[in-house]
Amino acid sequence: MRRHHVLAALAIAAVSLAGGTHTAFAADKVCKLEIAGNDAMQYDKKELYVAADCTQVELTLSHTGKLPAAAMGHNWVLVKTADVTAVANAGMSAGLANNYLTPGDAHVIASTKIIGGGQSTSVTFSTAKLTKGGDYTFMCTFPGHYVIMKGALKFG
Repeated sequence: MRRHHVLAALAIAAVSLAGGTHTAFAADKVCKLEIAGNDAMQYDKKELYVAADCTQVELTLSHTGKLPAAAMGHNWVLVKTADVTAVANAGMSAGLANNYLTPGDAHVIASTKIIGGGQSTSVTFSTAKLTKGGDYTFMCTFPGHYVIMKGALKFG
């Protein structure tokens, strides 16, 4: 009888471990995106797509221009489309030291730092902050750039 209890306990442990491993694997799908900005205040993509099974996104921003960050810096900021103007306007007064974003702004889903020509930066964020089919805009919050330098992020 004791032998059956031991075998049952081992079977339960094996099922738990198998399930835990499968869950951890599924929870770790990182999808990588790349985008570039230039000295003409343009991203090289107008839309970015994130598959529904991605649990995290790693976005890399490259600045293909030559001008320094203080003169023609770029960042990548993701917000709900309804929040674009408010986040960009508030960011102008935050200054370069804060990457032209109000510190702790709850409207910002993800963002990179401001970079200058020849530099790159990246950000990794959870898709748990996104809703499948939601309306999201990415933009540069360097003063005046967001009007031209923006695009749509599609999730799901």
